Amino acid sequence: MKTLLCATALAVAAAPAFAAESVTYETEQSFDDVVFGLEAAILGQGLVIDHVSHVGDMLERTREATGSDVVLFEGADIYSFCSATVSRQVMEADPMNIVHCPYHVFVMTRPDTPGVTTIGYRDFADGSMDPVEELLDTIAREAIGRE
Repeated sequence: MKTLLCATALAVAAAPAFAAESVTYETEQSFDDVVFGLEAAILGQGLVIDHVSHVGDMLERTREATGSDVVLFEGADIYSFCSATVSRQVMEADPMNIVHCPYHVFVMTRPDTPGVTTIGYRDFADGSMDPVEELLDTIAREAIGRE
């Protein structure tokens, strides 16, 4: 029993603590228009979109199977991409910044805020990840025409 408690304590102590804070911008543009703008902004930076996670579709598709009747999103996608230049910069400052790569920008619309589309990204602690935040902010603002 003592071994189990020690193992549990170590696992809890080793678990990463991530803040659920994000930087967001709201717009009256449609979900599709913001997604189009986001794709153009990422590509315009000379970056490649690694993956698009269709979180909203997955949650809606599995809603009934999970026993829920709550519709969370009308649309929700997360775009994953990386920048070799910015990644090298932040990882030379701290190799543990590898945990944050690739970088993500999300777009969502919710039934409780009709006519509003939100775009955003994870807010990192001040310091070595500042160049990533600058890149993500530039991309998010460009996507909705707030350069």
